[in-house]
Amino acid sequence: MVRRPTTAENEAQWDPQGGTVETDKFAGLDALVHFAGAGFGDRRWTASYKREVRDSRILGTRTIARAIASLDPLPKVMVSGSAIGYYGDTGDARVDETSPAGEGFAANVVRDWEAAAAPASDAGIRVVHPRSGLVVARNGGAWGRMWPLFRVGLGGKLGNGNQYWSFVSLRDEVLAVRRMIGDNEMTGVYNVTAPNPATNEEITKAMGELLHRPTLATVPAFVLKTVLGEMASEVLGGARVMPDRLNKAGFEFQDPTIEQALNTAWTSTD
Repeated sequence: MVRRPTTAENEAQWDPQGGTVETDKFAGLDALVHFAGAGFGDRRWTASYKREVRDSRILGTRTIARAIASLDPLPKVMVSGSAIGYYGDTGDARVDETSPAGEGFAANVVRDWEAAAAPASDAGIRVVHPRSGLVVARNGGAWGRMWPLFRVGLGGKLGNGNQYWSFVSLRDEVLAVRRMIGDNEMTGVYNVTAPNPATNEEITKAMGELLHRPTLATVPAFVLKTVLGEMASEVLGGARVMPDRLNKAGFEFQDPTIEQALNTAWTSTD
């Protein structure tokens, strides 16, 4: 699905803001995977960017859900992206899919983001929400910004480093989504996070050991608050999120620890 004019037969144009989709390209669609949205951490949280983050997720999801709900026959499944930001800052308390929504901008957006898929589920389509943790990858996302700093010895913990950063390797993220597409028993929310969440300090240490670089630098909390503004709460806070529903479904993580996830990402050619 593209927002520009289509250039190939396997593309469909859509306008998240306008609420339109070229549904004629969807004939015979079995599954739709939707992760589109402006990045939470891509820019400082100004009022305009917060609106962009929110609208890109909620309007986009609602547009797609309504579009596929109008198809005949209906698709079998919609995997609609979500995030562990739903839980807010929960300290070192254990969090699972039964835990309530947290407070703050990210938690509010994620709650409404999931709700925006209702037109699809109301139509009888199986809807699954992977609440993804921080995806450990070689490029892109949080780690796309971290690798260069650690490679030159400028990596270090953020604040006191005690905040949990629940993570998942890119390959486990993809495997989980593939499972959600093919397993007709899976519906609702699933935490897509490795079963051994790590603190920022533990991740910092593991990064330094992998790259054979010092990790003596520390960014004080007041500096992060000055530079990042409101978004600093997401960096200094965290949640110890457990993938209980994936575990109960028999999903096997390939990278259950931060050391394994980092090694897989660093040696990847993707």
